[in-house]
Amino acid sequence: MKLLLVLALLSGTAHATEEPPAIQWHHCQLNEADAEGAALDEAGAECGELKVPLDYSRPDGPKITIAMSRLKATGDRIGAMVLNDGGPGGPGLTMPLRLRVAMKEAGSRYDLIGLDPRFVGRSTPVDCKLPLAGWPWSGGSDRSSFARSTRQQADIAARCAENAGSVLSYITTRNTARDIDQVRIALGEEKISYLGYSYGTYLGAVYLQLFPGRTDRVVLDGPMDPSKYGPQLLRDVGPANEAALRAWATWAAARHSTYQLGTTTAQVLAKIDRIYRVTAEKGLRIGKYTLDEGSMPMVLFGPLADDRDPARATYAEFVQTLLAATNGPVEPGEKLGGFLELLLTPAFSQLISAQIAIPCGDRAVSRDPQTYWRDIQQHRRAEPYFGSLTRMISPCAFWPVQPQEPLTRIANREPALIVAADGDPRAIYANAAQLQKGLTKARLLTLKNARKHGVFGEYGNDCVDNRVVSYLISGRLPATDQTCY
Repeated sequence: MKLLLVLALLSGTAHATEEPPAIQWHHCQLNEADAEGAALDEAGAECGELKVPLDYSRPDGPKITIAMSRLKATGDRIGAMVLNDGGPGGPGLTMPLRLRVAMKEAGSRYDLIGLDPRFVGRSTPVDCKLPLAGWPWSGGSDRSSFARSTRQQADIAARCAENAGSVLSYITTRNTARDIDQVRIALGEEKISYLGYSYGTYLGAVYLQLFPGRTDRVVLDGPMDPSKYGPQLLRDVGPANEAALRAWATWAAARHSTYQLGTTTAQVLAKIDRIYRVTAEKGLRIGKYTLDEGSMPMVLFGPLADDRDPARATYAEFVQTLLAATNGPVEPGEKLGGFLELLLTPAFSQLISAQIAIPCGDRAVSRDPQTYWRDIQQHRRAEPYFGSLTRMISPCAFWPVQPQEPLTRIANREPALIVAADGDPRAIYANAAQLQKGLTKARLLTLKNARKHGVFGEYGNDCVDNRVVSYLISGRLPATDQTCY
């Protein structure tokens, strides 16, 4: 009997424990400095923990804790909705606060469940004790910078082996999907609804595959291609980000009187070229931080996934500071300073550790650095700014454990609404079609002429927002794919 239970658990068809799991609910604020917990308490949310197996093949073995929040429905209740903000490894505890607003009249009709996935946030943590973010990191312009960044990736893997080696095998998307089903059981729900962004679309698709028939309404926004998801999930996004950079340069050129970066797209891009050139020659000193060829491209890549004017203005300010630093040390503004702290200090070691460990646990990659060097070189002309970043070797090439399960093949008829912007620089639009091939009953809602990663409730497009809300209320998918402008 126990062997059958284990086999059922591995296929995602049985509960993880003989006894139904229980969530311990309480106030959210941990201490006076906990602003997020205070905001949840003020909104009337509650927080709780659930014990789940570390290893689902040993359901009676060691347990870890999954932390969550719940903002209960106040209207005509439809059910419970689990939320995921992507990452991989993104915390989700406070998501109910913004989604209740984004969901408009649907928001009050769901119990909104914000999860910190296993080893993330307030859940049982993983921490490789990293000195800096470290991934993704650029290979730079030549073989020496590539070798330097490669050594850094190997060091990250070694730190994870030393500080978290005993749990790395269990930090996977499939296990997170199993955790979600344990949450469903503990909530007493026959079915749950789900809304996930970015990596959360892959997690949602895996849940649909492992636990068919256990979801009600599902929204997948900023979709991943399930067949390409893994440590190289950014490998194909270089061209989209090159295009996004050119589009921003055109925007900045039209505002030369404000930003003084050039009156044509070419002139603005020439400033970007200078930043890259000086970084390669001597690095850039910004406040207490030094940017080199490995780290600087992340400053230009990270904020590029939003084409709205406020985001583009912030990007222009980043570029102005980087450009000034080519002439000597400068001080960062508040936003850039915060970004550099995330990138170049140990402050976010726990968050980044989970973000690295999840794809490494999901899929094996080539362990030969030459594979990545050749790939970068072959695409350097077509992807001059970001190819060396998006195609670079990762810590997963040196990971101390191999994935314990195969990558999940998505092939089912579970209903879902896929939301995608046609110019998304992080999850390219082609991903949507590939996800829909696996979820054959899903419908695609496309936002045209937008370069934004994450659309529903974030971009401010009424057409998209209203159609998603309509689905969340009615539970009826549109008869055909839909387009918004």
